[in-house]
Amino acid sequence: MKKIITSVSAIALASALSACSPAPEADSLQAAVDHESRTDKYQARDEFRHPKETLEFFELEPNMTVVEIWPSGGWYTEILAPYLADEGQLYTAHFPENSDSDYYQRSLENFKEKLTTNPIYGNVELTEFSPGEDTDLAPPRSADRILTFRNLHNWYMQEGEDGVLQAFRHFHQTLKPNGMLGIVDHRLPESADAEAFKDSGYVKESWVIDLAEQAGFEFVASAEINANPKDTADHPKGVWTLPPTLTLGDEDKEKYEAIGESDRFTLKFRKPVTD
Repeated sequence: MKKIITSVSAIALASALSACSPAPEADSLQAAVDHESRTDKYQARDEFRHPKETLEFFELEPNMTVVEIWPSGGWYTEILAPYLADEGQLYTAHFPENSDSDYYQRSLENFKEKLTTNPIYGNVELTEFSPGEDTDLAPPRSADRILTFRNLHNWYMQEGEDGVLQAFRHFHQTLKPNGMLGIVDHRLPESADAEAFKDSGYVKESWVIDLAEQAGFEFVASAEINANPKDTADHPKGVWTLPPTLTLGDEDKEKYEAIGESDRFTLKFRKPVTD
């Protein structure tokens, strides 16, 4: 595993964070959401992604060890890093170094660069994750939380159901007993044909719960924090028809912008204390 090293001392980092964040712990998550280091275009999407409410649902605390799976450009990393900087530890399990995908390689390199540009990322360790492979996300039984946002559908499209199940088993091994797995992804209606799993970017909530339970997790709760009833999940180019991707370009752009980002389930699972 590779640690991103900065030239800023831990004392200076703590001082900077103290100056930016309110003293009461209850306000620290909101302070992270409002942190000055966040990218403007990322912050503009808070209305669709509800980061404070989502992380509260996942029962996040600032002294936890957290693994973020496939952070991509670092949308949630920009919030998790300042929140965990003083007392916690953040592992970001990004795309694998040996990937043949040009997109993955570009995304990984951009993320590496991001981690070196601000001292707020001084307590972030960069690891990797690949569905269907056994990679080191973090030390076994070390994580309080494993979180992944809008990624699971990609694992299914790459490695099928077995790849998703293997990923969940891997997460189970990395979590401490009583640790939690939090998942947000694009929701396929339960009445829809399961064939839509293959290329739409949407998956059924019940299917995810079943696979997580097969991997040894206990289902804790679901939340409608990231629901969007305007999304019918049957668009010409799947979920990528909607913002922010808008794959169809100007074709029916106003229609899809009016829908907004996708309807998403938000699920919470626990690793049993006895495991």
